[in-house]
Formats: sequence, structure tokens, C-alpha cells
Amino acid sequence: MKLKRVAALTLAAGMVCTSLAACGSKDTATKAPETTAKEEGTTAAGAESKEETTAAASGEKQVLSVTTWDYDTTPQFSAVVKAYEAKNPNVEIKVIDTSADEYNNSLGISLSAAQADPDVIWVKDMGSMLQMADKGQLLPLDEMIKADNLDLSVYSGAAEQLMYNDTTYGLPYRSDWYVLYYNKDLFDAAGVEYPSNDMTWKEYDELAAKMTSGEGSAKVYGTHDHTWQALVTNWAVQDGKHTVVEKDYSFLKPYYEEALALQENGYMQDYSTLKTANIHYSSVFKNQQCAMMPMGSWFIATMMQAQAEGETDFNWGVARIPHPEDTESGYTVGALTPIGISAYTDQKDLAWDFVKFASSEEAANILAEQGVFTGIQTDESINTIASAEYFPEGDSNKEALTYTHYTFDRPLDPQIEEIRKPLDEVHEMIMIKAYSIDDGIAELNKRVAEIKGWN
Repeated sequence: MKLKRVAALTLAAGMVCTSLAACGSKDTATKAPETTAKEEGTTAAGAESKEETTAAASGEKQVLSVTTWDYDTTPQFSAVVKAYEAKNPNVEIKVIDTSADEYNNSLGISLSAAQADPDVIWVKDMGSMLQMADKGQLLPLDEMIKADNLDLSVYSGAAEQLMYNDTTYGLPYRSDWYVLYYNKDLFDAAGVEYPSNDMTWKEYDELAAKMTSGEGSAKVYGTHDHTWQALVTNWAVQDGKHTVVEKDYSFLKPYYEEALALQENGYMQDYSTLKTANIHYSSVFKNQQCAMMPMGSWFIATMMQAQAEGETDFNWGVARIPHPEDTESGYTVGALTPIGISAYTDQKDLAWDFVKFASSEEAANILAEQGVFTGIQTDESINTIASAEYFPEGDSNKEALTYTHYTFDRPLDPQIEEIRKPLDEVHEMIMIKAYSIDDGIAELNKRVAEIKGWN
């Protein structure tokens, strides 16, 4: 029997949340951020802090504070918090919840005051993690990882990519990555085989050509690219050889050539139309205006919910994202929600125990029951998600949820948010043909060099 958990599926990357809970402080002496991170980060987990020892001796519950967003309306945090408390009845988790829009700001205020609360931090975006690390507000985890012989290979390379200045400040928690969605009914009607889990981008282009049909408002496009620059640049960094922060962006050229060719041949809607009409990618796929669409794993929940509510009634499937010819199947691109420890915590050992649990295989299986993808893939978690009601049936769809290598869509660079602006602007200029690809690459090289201070 398929699990009826559609309503609980919350795979969307941007989450909306409730207000901030009271931030009680533990009356701890304030330490300078840069000193705290250095001194505490070089001490392996071991001896309990004075407060931990006192609590254990008295039989009182140890209180651990954690920061979250959208706690009351999504299981991505609450499921793990409740599971940890059930497993550790002597521990009480105090949740400090903030709205998504205010989360980084509220957290920044707390950390600037060097408060002992929070102990554990769920990091909302990579940029904020870098800022906290630079300010010495996150505890380095490397010595604790080494002391516990923690196996980072279970994260398929994501843990290593989370390192900043050769230091680990967070472990992978939640995960979203790119897959290929397709309309089974359209493929069946055309008598064309479904996309496979081992398909090159060249084969994908050929399939898009085969699946394009009709004219005018009745036209069905072979594929669909949303207007994000990531829908081009992601495939250029998929093999892990480059990032979107480079001195020379010439590696983007073949991928822009491919995108423009699909557009010019009429195999996907042109960028200008999508941008001018503000067309959302979900409506294009739901209205069966395209046969395929590369998009993030969060869209699985969107489609399942649409079927559960009767918004759509066609058969659809999911495949691994296509790959470059010199790269094997299973390479994908995505983003993570890391979990780390505040440099000001007076519950270091307990905080580390919680972080280990939250980023473990056990937690991955617990979250899978809620439809949440994590930084670890296990057979149990994949089977659980694939058994959810309205998830497409068939082993190929389940296999599509797996990957062998995970590349970040944006690298851990302190200036990545600033660099995104020229990436977005040049992308638009290339796609509307205001720039040639070569001119766009030259503009990127120039503007990024200015941001980075490269000569």
C-alpha cells in the first residue's frame, strides 16, 4: 500500500515560517568570536561541560536550543527534533523558530550578542554560513569528526564541498538536486521511449526534437527551460571541473550554444516570451505544453500534490538529469541545508551529538517518511519516498532519485551573492541575443574579475 503522505511533502527550496520564539540566554561569559572558534574548534568531543555534568548529576533534563524556520508547518525539522527527544529522554530541545524572511537577521542579532542560545544552527543558505564562519560564530567540527571517526563518504562528496577554508562548519542535512521530469502520456502518444537514467545532453536534445509537435497555441515543446541562469550554468559545472566563480567562463560556451539551439529550433519556448509573460515553469508542465523539463527535486511534491487535488490527471515520470558525454550517469547539481554548532554554545558535546544524529542515516530514514530528501541516501529512505501515494510507479523512477556525485550549483565563495548579479544579467543578454555568447563570456570575465580583485 502506498504511503499517504502527500500533504506532508515539503520539498520546496524556499520555506515560509512562524515568528521568533523567546531567545533565553544561559548567562555565559561572552567570548570574542574569532577566539572562540579557534580555541573551541580544536578540542575534540569528550569531557562534558560543567553545566552538562551538573544536570546529569541532579537528574534534571539537559536543555539544548536549536534554530529553525517554519517549524509548525513542516516536518523537515520537527520530525528529527521529536525523534532525538524520544531517543534521549534526558534531553529537552528548545526550538527557536523565526519566519523565513527574518531568520538570518534574527540569528545574526543573537550571534552578534554572543549569546549561549542557540546551541545548534540550521543554516538557511550558504552565504550566511560563510558570513558566520568569517565572524567566528560557527564552531569548527573537524576535530570532533576525527575523534568519532565519522564517515563523510555517505554524503557522496557533499560534506567535502561544504568545507570553507579547509574547515568543516556544517554537515549536510536537507538536500535538493536536479532531475528530469517527463510526460508519459505525450511520449506514449508519440510512440517514443521514455527518457532513460543514463542519457547524455546530446541525446536529450535529440529527444526534444522528436517530442516537439503542433503549432501555435496547440504546440507541444519537446522540453522546457525556465529563465534561471542555473538552467544553463548548472550543466556546465555538473562534472565538478568548474564552478560559477571562475577567471575564465569559456567553459559555458557549449551549454549556451545548446540552449540557444533548442530555442531557435523551436524545441522549447524562447526566453523573451517566458520573461515578458512571467510564465512559471510549473504551469507549462502541468498544462502539458512540454514533454520534458529539467527541474529541482522539490517539484516532485508539487506534481504529487497537483494529482492528489485533481489539478492534473496525466501520467508523468522522473529520470536522472542528463550528463555530459565524458561524465557518467548519476552526476547531479543541487543545494544543501547544512546544520552546525554555535561557537558560543556551553553545550558543545550535546550539540555535537544532536548534529551527528540529525545528519545521520537514521535521521535520513525518519525524514523520508515525511517526504524530505536529505544529504544521505539509503535504500530505506529511497524506498519510503518512492512508495508515497502519487509518486510515479516503476523502478526507473525510483532509480532517478539516486545520484553518485553531488555538485553545488553555487560554490562556497564569500562574494557569491555579488557574483550572481553579472551571471543573471549576462544570461539574460545572451538568451535574448543582445550579446553574442563570446561577448557575454568576455563581460563575465571582466565583471567577476573586478568583484574578486583579480588582475
